[in-house]
Amino acid sequence: MKMGYILIMIGAGIGALGGWLYWKYIGCTTGTCPITARPLTSTLYGALIGALLFNAFTPAKKTINKTEQQQTQKDDRNA
Repeated sequence: MKMGYILIMIGAGIGALGGWLYWKYIGCTTGTCPITARPLTSTLYGALIGALLFNAFTPAKKTINKTEQQQTQKDDRNA
């Protein structure tokens, strides 16, 4: 499995735990809060936020444009 996916899954797990802990200890006592009134929504929202946050730390893909690719091929042939 690639490192980027592992980081996103770890972030989702930490976020889910954080969302559940938020519901457990802070939560919404009246039941009118749409995110924190139920543990499932709070946990899922935390998982989403955690996955998005950890996605920011995934390594970026290196893209090579066509001119760089042609130059690399020319250098390989000349070597």
